[in-house]
Amino acid sequence: MATVEKITPEQGWLLQRERAVAWLRVAFAAVAVLVIQFNPESVARFPELSSFSLGTFLLYSSTVLYFTARKRGTSSPISVLTTGLDVVWIAVIVFSTGGTHTPFFFYYSFPVITASVRWGLRGSIPVALVGVGIYGIIRLTLAAEAMESPIGIDTILIRSLYLLLLAGIFGYISEFEKKQNERLLALSKTAAQAATLRERRRIMYELHDGILQSLATLILRLEGCRGRLLKTQTELAEEIESVENLTRDSMNEIRQFLAGKDSQPIASGMLMDKLREEMRFLHEGLGLDVILESQPENLALPAVIERETYYVLREALTNVTRHSHASRVEIQLEQMNGTLKGSLTDDGVGFNQKNLRTETGFGLSGMQQRMNKLGGQLLVESSPGYGTKVSFVVPTAVPAELSN
Repeated sequence: MATVEKITPEQGWLLQRERAVAWLRVAFAAVAVLVIQFNPESVARFPELSSFSLGTFLLYSSTVLYFTARKRGTSSPISVLTTGLDVVWIAVIVFSTGGTHTPFFFYYSFPVITASVRWGLRGSIPVALVGVGIYGIIRLTLAAEAMESPIGIDTILIRSLYLLLLAGIFGYISEFEKKQNERLLALSKTAAQAATLRERRRIMYELHDGILQSLATLILRLEGCRGRLLKTQTELAEEIESVENLTRDSMNEIRQFLAGKDSQPIASGMLMDKLREEMRFLHEGLGLDVILESQPENLALPAVIERETYYVLREALTNVTRHSHASRVEIQLEQMNGTLKGSLTDDGVGFNQKNLRTETGFGLSGMQQRMNKLGGQLLVESSPGYGTKVSFVVPTAVPAELSN
């Protein structure tokens, strides 16, 4: 079975540059062949060497393009080798087509460009100097051989400055592009890490507020069953059936979560029924005095408001059963003028609110995030020995980002 090689964004960026350089090399080689075809007098002095150098340069360029297209040839040693071969091949082309007027002087710009793309200024300037040196030697040698006057110093100077200026410009642009790409890659990695962290926290909150709360309720109900073993079989059977139903609901919630769907703990319009069920268990199973009041009696809330409100109140009830040692719990809900006000009060042992600053769990912070998500506010009031009150205010209009 074929395996797909994965590359990093940085490797992909480098590979794209090498492919661009490879295509440019092929274009240079093809143009050189065409120029000689239309201007054969340029190779009158060394026709065989010219044909050989131009043909092999085209073959070499095509080979490099082939390997680059197959995601090879991007390592540093290969880049150094191809840059060296470019300089040598172009020197041979210039020599064989030179005389005193080669049409291919500007071909020295190709290795300068490729070196700048790969290494910036530290690559382009040295390659430009090497090209200038080789070109000067070739021109002086050919002029001496032909008994011609040596090429003017002004011409050598101008062409040298041309290559050096080209090396400086492309080197600077390449280094600037490299720095910008490195910044973009760093920002991309940071954004990906932040997105991963947000998703991880979302999963933890969903697990805590949904599945783990259901499992905690199951434990409490099983403990209640154990305490009622001596009571009537009918009461015990009803409680076991309730535990079975809650277990099924929890399993369905897990399946929805694994399928990437938002969990829906209650059906639309069933908030008060679910709260009555929770309060009935606290009264019958744990012996707490419970009060549940709402104004109006039947609340008309969007499904997302019902869901988040239920999660918040259920988390607060879970904290009551785990930590407060309360004997009385009261829930008040009031829907009026586009807002829903709610509170849960117990007469338990309470706690020191300074500890909220060092709280590392997901209970209270998860409740706060759920209210903030709806554009609401959550307030926790407690002190040791005086119970706890959790209150919230939330608009009943669903935020646009949650309406879908």
